[in-house]
Amino acid sequence: MHRLYLIPTLVINFAIILLPAILTIALAFFRWDGISDPVFVGFANFRELYNDRIFWRALTNNLIWTAIFLTIPIGFALLVASMLLMVRKGRMLLQVIFFLPIVIATVITARVWQGMIFNPVSGIFGWLENHGISLTNPLSQPETSLYGVAAVDLWHWWGFLAVIFFAALRQVPVEQIEAARLEGATFFQMMRYVLLPGIKPTIMLMMIMTVIWSFLVFDFVFILTRGGPAFSSEVLSTMAYRLAFYDLEVGRAAATALVISLFGLVATFFYIRAQAKDGDL
Repeated sequence: MHRLYLIPTLVINFAIILLPAILTIALAFFRWDGISDPVFVGFANFRELYNDRIFWRALTNNLIWTAIFLTIPIGFALLVASMLLMVRKGRMLLQVIFFLPIVIATVITARVWQGMIFNPVSGIFGWLENHGISLTNPLSQPETSLYGVAAVDLWHWWGFLAVIFFAALRQVPVEQIEAARLEGATFFQMMRYVLLPGIKPTIMLMMIMTVIWSFLVFDFVFILTRGGPAFSSEVLSTMAYRLAFYDLEVGRAAATALVISLFGLVATFFYIRAQAKDGDL
């Protein structure tokens, strides 16, 4: 009888997750403009993506984005989290400050950076220009647009990681830390041999989630550059959105979404495999 309580959950998951997933997979093999009847085309959508230079540019940008977010925010967050361990007063306030950017809506964050920092008239870049320091808006240059958007997301993301890592570091057994101190371990030796191994599962989980979220990135790119200029900051999610709602090529958009899902599945596979090796499963 108690199994009947699972029915609402199963129905909701089927309607919100499984059914849209099945429809997306199916649409990847059809040509459809969202209005007329779908036409089965087999792997034609995937062949068109393979021959599309914008697809490869978007995929490259996603890989660059992933490389950035697997290094800079994680490394910086680990450093800040370890420093928080040595802070006695104001620790809670610092955590709130670090966590605040992730709470602010991404639309607001993007518009604030766009208007108050990058804007050549009303932003900090404009103020520096008026005081003799010439800085080019990175969002306006094909060579730097992706990195300009990434800078906004880095500010938005690293504090969340710092709080997560700090919470994990506090779970490291005090006996291990005290033993390392008695042995005369330096700060970096403590990090390398005690703290980092102690929170390895958390670091691995956040790295896997970073890979998945890096291929799902959409909001900051769409709001700040819409993939421009000249597709220089285009990523797979903005490409899928453009194909579906601007070009009315729903089939190619679905095929692009499957490529995004593939990278997420690969990342999840490696995480589960690593956890199994560590004996956590």
